[in-house]
Amino acid sequence: MSAKTPIEMKKCITPEFRVSWPSVFEAKAFEDQEAKFSITMLFDKKTDITALKRACHNAAVEKWGSDKTKWPKSAEGRPLRMPFTDGDLKTDVEGYAGTTVVKATSKQRPGVVDQQRHPITADDRTFYGGCYARAELLAFAYDHKGNRGVSFGLQNVQKLRDGKSFSGRKAAEDVFDAIEDNTNNMDSYDGVESGDAINAGF
Repeated sequence: MSAKTPIEMKKCITPEFRVSWPSVFEAKAFEDQEAKFSITMLFDKKTDITALKRACHNAAVEKWGSDKTKWPKSAEGRPLRMPFTDGDLKTDVEGYAGTTVVKATSKQRPGVVDQQRHPITADDRTFYGGCYARAELLAFAYDHKGNRGVSFGLQNVQKLRDGKSFSGRKAAEDVFDAIEDNTNNMDSYDGVESGDAINAGF
């Protein structure tokens, strides 16, 4: 087996995660920052994310060397920033309890496909916060104005299955029953009979 290239050593495909705050079809900017595509990944704390941690380690080694004792500190003497946060600390956000939170961004639009690898578009409305997916990530180290650490670049995403939407709002097609075209029949409207409508002043 041939040795992995430096790029391959920093790449990984994640295990399944729950999608949060996806911006995979349109880049968005926050405050005065550059617009980017992004996704927040919620991994159950029981999930093995060794591959992600290894990719981050390899990115740091490539930039600062293999001796961790010589790695620089981040701002104000803090350890290098890593892209893993404890979801239990976000008590005001739905679905974060019991998870490890990882965010990935990209200046280029990521590929998004379904289980059969068919492209998903924004018009499909099938990729949303609350569904489950996996992603291809590229770890990279940064050193900018005292902020040092490792982040993930978002390469591609594959939806794996549906889940309860974080918005709590159902799609219109799941709310309404199909009805026949009774445009001229006022009796077809629930709650108001045609005579009642006239008497009510409608």
